[in-house]
Amino acid sequence: MHDAEELGFGAHALHVQVGDERVVHRWSDDVARDVHSVAKGVCVLAAGAASDAGLFDVDAPVAKYLPELATGEGVDVVTTRHLLGMTSGIEMPWSPTWTTDVPDVAAAFLARPSAGRTFHYCSASSYTALRALSAVVGDVHAWVRSRLFEPLGIDAADWDRCPLGFVKAAEGLRLRSGELARLGQLLRDRGAWGERQLVSPGWVDAMHSGWTVRDGAGPGYTHHALAGWGGPGAAWRLHGAHGQVLLFAHGAVVTVTADDHAGADPFLRRAVEALGR
Repeated sequence: MHDAEELGFGAHALHVQVGDERVVHRWSDDVARDVHSVAKGVCVLAAGAASDAGLFDVDAPVAKYLPELATGEGVDVVTTRHLLGMTSGIEMPWSPTWTTDVPDVAAAFLARPSAGRTFHYCSASSYTALRALSAVVGDVHAWVRSRLFEPLGIDAADWDRCPLGFVKAAEGLRLRSGELARLGQLLRDRGAWGERQLVSPGWVDAMHSGWTVRDGAGPGYTHHALAGWGGPGAAWRLHGAHGQVLLFAHGAVVTVTADDHAGADPFLRRAVEALGR
């Protein structure tokens, strides 16, 4: 808390959990806010739960689940795992109106060529991954609600949708800070919640292993896995725009909601240093 105030970091809430002990401080009302790209981690859990249930193969070509959509050169071998890890080799620029810039984001994305297993951070990649998942589970929001949110005690998490009615996947998921903290505890405990294993541990492990290394990227953005970023230091995190973060370091999970995009990285570095003392 003191580090956030000393740095002038525009946080809404901060939760720190070590073991079963929690410390919480709020600078504003705990209302549901867009967690932005932290939602990409929920996409991984959604696909992982379906894989655990034998319904979905993240290593099958996406075209298997979306056969009605034409694919560009090299896209026929792109899998959901590639999409979740941003290694499809398909590039599609982001804009504030990305879900309405084209009639069908998944169709436009898959029609582009792939450059092989190269990294392109792209909201359309996560969106297309959950479009493929929806082919087997139906409405993805309903699937996530029953498999994850309800067991975690998250009652009314809204998730924005595109004009076609599919969840935006990469963003638009609204959670209170306490709800986001529960998600952080689930990840810290490798998919276990109490006596229940909501997703297999391997899906959480894949968020911070098998890194794609990005030469020349800035500190904290050189290593990316399935939705997870490596750093600061030995920590890893799910990191959304404007400072929505789940940070895992030294056995602790730190949950941050904020409205301070530039201030997040300095605060996270300070948090990892403090946890390591």
